[in-house]
Amino acid sequence: MAANDGTIVELADLLRHPEDLDKISFLKSEFTRKKAAIDGQLKIGLKDQLEVTQSGMNSISEGQRTVSQIKEEMMKIDKLCAEAQNMIRDFPNINLVSQVHRNFSQVEAMKANIESFDGRLKDLEQLLREDDRDIENQPNILNIHYGLTQLRDIRDDAMDQIKRVSDASLESHLQDYFTRLDDVIDWFDDHLGTACMNLIPLVRANNQGMVVRLALIIEEEEKSDKKVKALQDAQREYKDLASRFKSMTSGPKQLRGYKEKFLRAIEAHAEPKFDSAEGRFLEEPGKLPKILAWYFDDLNAVKLGMVNLMPKKWKIFKTYTDIYHSMMHNWLIKHIDNPELSPPHMLSIIDWSEKYYAKMTRLGWDQKDLQPHVLDGREIELIREYRQLIVKSVDEWMDRMFAADKKSFLERKPDTLDNNEHGYFRTKTLGDMWRMLKEQTAVAGESGRADVAEGVFDAMFRALKSRQNIWQKMVDDESMRFMQPSADQEGMQVFQDWLIAIANDQIACIDDNEDAGQLGYLTRFQQDLEPLVTPKYMAHATTELDTLRDGFVDLGTHCITTFVSLIFKVDFRSTVADFFTSKWYNEYAMKRITTTFDDYIGDYSKVLHHSLLDILIEELADELLVHYLSSVRNKGVKFRRSDPFTEKFKDDVLTAFEFFQNLNTRTDLANLVTVDFTMIKQKWRVVDKMVRLLEADKTSVVLVYEEFKRDYWDLQMNWVESVLRSRDDFDRSMLSSVKAKAGQVYVERGPETIMSKVK
Repeated sequence: MAANDGTIVELADLLRHPEDLDKISFLKSEFTRKKAAIDGQLKIGLKDQLEVTQSGMNSISEGQRTVSQIKEEMMKIDKLCAEAQNMIRDFPNINLVSQVHRNFSQVEAMKANIESFDGRLKDLEQLLREDDRDIENQPNILNIHYGLTQLRDIRDDAMDQIKRVSDASLESHLQDYFTRLDDVIDWFDDHLGTACMNLIPLVRANNQGMVVRLALIIEEEEKSDKKVKALQDAQREYKDLASRFKSMTSGPKQLRGYKEKFLRAIEAHAEPKFDSAEGRFLEEPGKLPKILAWYFDDLNAVKLGMVNLMPKKWKIFKTYTDIYHSMMHNWLIKHIDNPELSPPHMLSIIDWSEKYYAKMTRLGWDQKDLQPHVLDGREIELIREYRQLIVKSVDEWMDRMFAADKKSFLERKPDTLDNNEHGYFRTKTLGDMWRMLKEQTAVAGESGRADVAEGVFDAMFRALKSRQNIWQKMVDDESMRFMQPSADQEGMQVFQDWLIAIANDQIACIDDNEDAGQLGYLTRFQQDLEPLVTPKYMAHATTELDTLRDGFVDLGTHCITTFVSLIFKVDFRSTVADFFTSKWYNEYAMKRITTTFDDYIGDYSKVLHHSLLDILIEELADELLVHYLSSVRNKGVKFRRSDPFTEKFKDDVLTAFEFFQNLNTRTDLANLVTVDFTMIKQKWRVVDKMVRLLEADKTSVVLVYEEFKRDYWDLQMNWVESVLRSRDDFDRSMLSSVKAKAGQVYVERGPETIMSKVK
């Protein structure tokens, strides 16, 4: 069940988008190829295992037969000995004299060995001192080994005999006597270990004599250990019988393990090199082949210079290869299992696998001979992890940068914004974000795999769209705080600066000036993306890029719209409330509003992108018109026939026209404002329609409404009702007639007009 769940998760990761279904044929062929390769390896492995098992079973059977034969022969010998004792007269006496003579000879030999022990040990120490002065050649190492072997046997025999006496004091005294031998053995082992550790340098230095001497010692010790092991097995299986044959109890008594120490020395020789390679690899992952060149140099030295100097049964080249390969496998697996491994390091390891086996092939090894697989056959998984590492890095960078922006945005401290080369407000992290995306795009491209790059770009698209959505939500949430009637206005000016900076950021992402050779961030991102993906994915990417481009435009416009809304909700809250009331006739509210507009435009025209300045002016004109028309619902509004409201409307409109028309001619806004005043003027003509509804006699109101409705298809009846109710001569029949006409008039829907915003 767990395996099925893992497969489902893996398939879900591979097929995350509808367009990924086109990869099914490729994935199927890829998995089929992998399965065939694995099946082939399993068949070969099974065949080898069966052969090894059969060979082992044959060896066991042969061994059992041999042991049975030995047992039978020893029983025959024992029987013949017993029978011989009865055939020889006075055999017990002869046997006793023989044992006494044999024991006396052994005592004499032991006495001579004990007496000469100290002198022979001193001679060996002198030889070791001489080798200390020539550690690379150690000319005395064979003599030292031979002498130490004899002294070890003397000690083992003496300790074996003293244990039979069961005298603890004598055993302790004898152990003290032989203490110096252990020190000399350690000294010799250091020399031997040094030679083993430097075996490859000795081969490279053509010091064949030292290599051969070392091999002879290790081989002799290997034979000795085999004898000891056989004796221990015999004593364990046939303890009583073995104790009767004294030749089986002479010689070395303990396993010395020099062959195992020799194999560990091979590992110890390579370990510092792997440790050194690790540090260099972490600093320069792209140079892994160069960093690990020593690995193949060592194996080549063994192949060319050591094979003929070692016993053939050791298969020294295979021994070295197996040990080195195992260490390489462990070293690579340790890195790929490291959760902190960066994408460049992961990619370097993935690429290394193929190069590794190519180099090993040149050394004469097939991939099937090198087990386990150097990466455990995890290439596809690693490629997926590599992609995920880049995605994780992108997400983490985006989260960190937006967290910094969010903190600055919410705290609204001074000097939290930057100015670009044109003086426009900008957030501090925009350039860093696109620089990071470019770097991660390069990392994805280094893989040389379109599926990796495409997965990374999907993550980038998601991150960019998420950033747009979060910015818009934050702008909306913060703006609502200031728009409340009782809100504290402290920090509003900094908030408005942020709105301008965020809007400028969006334009910087899409601002392409081909004449000047300057491209926006998004276009440059697209240029980096195109060479790395398939044509099919490019169609999907084009859609995503268009969506992002629209999102940048929408967010920039939204910030400007919010900026304008704040002006009306905060600066003009009391001014707009007086429109069309009795105060309106005697005050110059429209002039105060345009003066405030002038201050804002003057303050922000130098820090706002020039393309957004036109949008700001158009939004000011539209928002002013919407609030002006909507003010008919203000408390106390009543248009009397005797009041000069027609002239007041005209004065307000002319004041607004004068302001917007003069913007194009102001020297401080030269080459910055390109707003088409005729478009603004056309929108404001709706005021005339409103005035006509107010001044028409009762019999003409229906006709005026019909004309109004035909010109503005999205005219809202609620607003019309409010206008009619503001007439001093309003009656219900007037409203009923207009509503009846509204049901009869058919107008074709078209583009939204300004009246769609007037509810």
